[in-house]
Amino acid sequence: ALETLKMFEKKDSRVKSAAATNLSFLYYLGNELEQATNYADLAVNSDRYNPAALTNKGNTVFANGDCEKAAEFYKEALRNDSLCTEALYNLGLAYKKLNKIEEALDCFLKLHAILPNSAQVLYQLASIYQIMEDPNQAIEWLLQLISVVPTDPHVLSKLGNLYDTEGDKSQAFHYYCESYRYFPSNIEVIEWLGAYYID
Repeated sequence: ALETLKMFEKKDSRVKSAAATNLSFLYYLGNELEQATNYADLAVNSDRYNPAALTNKGNTVFANGDCEKAAEFYKEALRNDSLCTEALYNLGLAYKKLNKIEEALDCFLKLHAILPNSAQVLYQLASIYQIMEDPNQAIEWLLQLISVVPTDPHVLSKLGNLYDTEGDKSQAFHYYCESYRYFPSNIEVIEWLGAYYID
């Protein structure tokens, strides 16, 4: 894939931008940040209105720890294409990392309107409500999430933990048992169930 895409580097700016965008993404996936950054720069310089190129550039900046600057690239990508879901998702993550929780919530709620069955979006919404110390809303989003991915042991144990925190031992027991059924090696779940049986 890398070799094929490199053949397009010499073409006109739009083709060059598309090739560089894909190369940047492949290097990013391979955790070669320097190469990913170089191709992200090339893609953006070839076509400043390419939302995927701007998103990749934001990703490389985010990976280097500059969440503020990454957020600017994601916002620019969204100005060029308001339906660029990758940019919107990553902007939400950047805001979450920057502790701008209301802005992050706004991003993920917009995404939920576009992608109502996205497990990642539902998980982020639950996580944000947990940060906001609203366990009832977190539980609501996690219940929606398990309707999409009913066998995820991490989500099931998270639900168990939230119900336990709320004092609902029977619901906590149910979700911890379900989590244990799908992944019987989670020590935290085993410890909780052991303590429950002792009680």
